[in-house]
Amino acid sequence: MRLTPGAARAIDLADVDLFDLDLYTSGDPHPIWDVMRAKAPLHHQVLPDGREFWSVTRYDDVCRVLGDHREFTSERGTVVTHLGVDDVAAGVLMTSTDPPRHTEVRRSIGSKLTARAVKSWEDTIRRAIVRFLEPALDGGTFDLAEQALRLPAMVTGPLLGIPERDWDELVKLTAMVTAPSDPHFQLGSEAATLAISHHELVTYVTQWVKQRRSDGGEDGSLLDHIMSVLPGGAPLTDEEIALDGYSILLGANVTTPHTVSGTVHALIERPEQFEKAQADPSLIPNLVEEGLRWTSAACNFMRYAVKDTEIGGGTIPAGGAVVAWIGSANRDASQFADPHTFDITRNGAKRQIAFGFGPHFCIGAPLARMTLRVFFEELLQRFGSIELAGEPQHLRSYFIAGMTHLPIVAQKRKTP
Repeated sequence: MRLTPGAARAIDLADVDLFDLDLYTSGDPHPIWDVMRAKAPLHHQVLPDGREFWSVTRYDDVCRVLGDHREFTSERGTVVTHLGVDDVAAGVLMTSTDPPRHTEVRRSIGSKLTARAVKSWEDTIRRAIVRFLEPALDGGTFDLAEQALRLPAMVTGPLLGIPERDWDELVKLTAMVTAPSDPHFQLGSEAATLAISHHELVTYVTQWVKQRRSDGGEDGSLLDHIMSVLPGGAPLTDEEIALDGYSILLGANVTTPHTVSGTVHALIERPEQFEKAQADPSLIPNLVEEGLRWTSAACNFMRYAVKDTEIGGGTIPAGGAVVAWIGSANRDASQFADPHTFDITRNGAKRQIAFGFGPHFCIGAPLARMTLRVFFEELLQRFGSIELAGEPQHLRSYFIAGMTHLPIVAQKRKTP
């Protein structure tokens, strides 16, 4: 989707279709979300097949939906591709489980993903990022978005215990899960693409666990850690290990590439921001936060109302699906002044909720933040300039705001 909105235009919300994939592939949803926040903070849509959902677009309402599991449950599905079909992994998959079970599992697994824990991985991550950036400095065209899909595997593959020979296949499978209608990743129908990718990813983790048990050793990886945790005093079942391992793989791969591409694109469009960050590296952590706000790569999450619930000036009926639009919340002027301006010096950029909010706040956020910080440290140190070498191509997905192509030409930075 376009991250820099086009000119303001008249929008009739009665004609808006938030399930129109063209809106995210080649359209401009931000002006629509602007109108929804102002005029219809609770918006209802019925699809032609009879499925229906409610949308919240204001920052405070999005935080409430994501933050209060007593009002809005995760245990029927959390992504819009599941709308109308309850998640078969509810109550087992960590992302589709409410507290207190979710809290027990998250606390156990997350002990290896705290900011303190991931700090020891920084040198390994830096080496991977330097290796990733090197081909972009040969003076030729470098498709950052296409190549960045592999970046999380380069960074987290060794930490997860995933051998390099499997990285490309896992990257493809995770892309299929989040963008099953994109022609780059689709195999047959959308439903078939989802079924194949879910099955292959869960099977991969299941086989990995079986092989590790057969070997009888541990390598200190995150997947080994998942096998050994004791949430609530008992080990995870094999099904929980497989599904939570699948979730970790998915989370590691699907958002960081698009945050990288979208933030670099914003810097290309605004060379003064690039120069400002290059002149003052202390701005890089805030550049990361503004990039997260600006791109909002996971642009929505879904919940279901536990009971009739008043929000946004209306009522969601018990059992109603509600989509919390993170991409809209991160452009809410009540929280972010001049929200459609990309500004790496923005005060309060860290209020962004690109990692979600509440119990399901992204468990890998410390690792993602460090990866992004190191990426921009290395990019700004090595690149003297970056220019577009062609038109960006956007991902065809309801859920992930990202790019499939961002051709660039970079010049090496001259050493003083």
